[in-house]
Amino acid sequence: MSAPEIALTERFQSAFAAAFGPEHAEADPIIRPSQFADFQCNAAMGLAKRLGRKPRDIAAEILAAVDLEDIAETPEIAGPGFLNIRLRTDWIAAQAAQLGADEHLGVPSPDAAETVVVDYSAPNVAKEMHVGHLRTTVVGDSIARTLEKLGHRVIRQNHIGDWGTPFGMLIEHLLEVGEDSAEAGLLTTDPNAFYQAARASFDAAEAAGAAADGSDFASRARARVATLQSGDEESMRIWVHLVELSKEYFHRIYDILDVTLADEHLAGESTYNDQLEIVCKDLEADGIARISDGALCVFPAGFTGRDEQPLPLIIRKSDGGYGYATTDLAAIRHRVRDLGADRIAYVVGAAQELHFQMVFTAAREASWLPGEVEAQHVKIGSVLGEDGKILRTRSGSSLRLMALLEEAVATAQTVIDELRPDLPADERAAIARDIGIGGVKYADLSTAHDSDYTFDLDRMLALTGNTAPYLQYAVARIRSIGRKAAAQGVTAAAAPRIENDAERALALQLLEFGPTLGAVGAAYEPHRLCAYLFALAQAFTSFYEASPILKESDQQVRSGRLALAQLTERVLVEGLDALGVRAPQQM
Repeated sequence: MSAPEIALTERFQSAFAAAFGPEHAEADPIIRPSQFADFQCNAAMGLAKRLGRKPRDIAAEILAAVDLEDIAETPEIAGPGFLNIRLRTDWIAAQAAQLGADEHLGVPSPDAAETVVVDYSAPNVAKEMHVGHLRTTVVGDSIARTLEKLGHRVIRQNHIGDWGTPFGMLIEHLLEVGEDSAEAGLLTTDPNAFYQAARASFDAAEAAGAAADGSDFASRARARVATLQSGDEESMRIWVHLVELSKEYFHRIYDILDVTLADEHLAGESTYNDQLEIVCKDLEADGIARISDGALCVFPAGFTGRDEQPLPLIIRKSDGGYGYATTDLAAIRHRVRDLGADRIAYVVGAAQELHFQMVFTAAREASWLPGEVEAQHVKIGSVLGEDGKILRTRSGSSLRLMALLEEAVATAQTVIDELRPDLPADERAAIARDIGIGGVKYADLSTAHDSDYTFDLDRMLALTGNTAPYLQYAVARIRSIGRKAAAQGVTAAAAPRIENDAERALALQLLEFGPTLGAVGAAYEPHRLCAYLFALAQAFTSFYEASPILKESDQQVRSGRLALAQLTERVLVEGLDALGVRAPQQM
């Protein structure tokens, strides 16, 4: 709740106790923003039902008992018993002054800081990241940033795909073409092409049928997996080389995206390799897993297939191999036992919902995921093209993420070069990067994470509407005002000045920042922060039109309005930072 809601709740609950008895002191006053006033108390209807009386009569008794003299004007009874509340302007000004003096901008400190493991991004080694990785990366990073601002301990986990069958193909293909060959150089310049060549050799061998002596590519690739997983020195050397090349590529993507993932956060599938057999043995010993059709399976309670038979979660295949379920169960046990997780957020595609629900249930049945530890699948929707289908290249392949980001920056560069030729080239390039990348990230984050959205660069980079450039421009405009004020010798007052309706509306919006950030961190919903920041920027625009700053002749009024504008800048910048979006000094 915001400061006004907290204050009003306390006063109304005291009134309930005085008017209707102490047993009603904890009744929810249902304080909500109102289009007819600043807030509305909607408790009369519920209390009337409990007390067997008319709502308007209850509202009148509440009004007689409540003491709001120092907070609000006398409320008005409306409709069946709503109480419309207009806050005192001087009280709003006092709250805004407190907000301005608070380095945390009203962001609440947790009663008890939690350890939150956030699993996100998760690209595959030796393959380029595609557009499907955009959302898991930027949504996860925003969640991590937000939780840290709320005072929690965040442990980032980048569960990269760095183990299993594909590496048998990759290693065999590399040995086949030669580590010093031009084709091997594709691992640095075009890893997708190298992977596709390895896959083509594998598929061709599969189609031709296995050689009796196991010399065909597919048989060698499968054998290489077992050799790798047994710790063979030569196989491990090549595997490490592939991982190192991929890490360099990941860095390039993460740097341009300005996300906070680093090498220390890598926790790929290989991390848990030595635990997979132990996981299987423990589950089998506890009677949770059993052999079914040659595979070791868990049958989590409550999951059935179309045939109404229990649905298996395979943790060891009939050929002795392990799958994603085994690795994910090992990861859960590690994150709870070793990392001390109070919460675990899996920022992964929505298509994996059934898998994660079964894994969570199996982990709870094994007591590896205790009831007090929350595990949540933060479902991620798809990025669509104009045709309403998953965004792909014209050839139908997955769109490279780097190509998408480079296009966004290039498009922004064209606009900045045209609008601001007066700026140095390096400054224009930096602004274009902030706008291009910020526009892409914000468009993603402003959509509910479990919803699909259409990728539209023109809309993402527009200066109007709920876009990053609109918010970035609001920040740049306030900073420009500050520079002009400094040149004129105008300084901001110690506290914002709140007088007219536009100033009141802006101040009330500022007071919502802390509660909004808290709600975003609790529900893992960055789009709610985007909606808040857009509303704040709109409120600032209305304020700026109604309350000129540098044109104001009264020095005290001018300084007070400048203080309100600069407080708005602080909140916008802090909110954008929680999203991972930069705010350039000028645009």
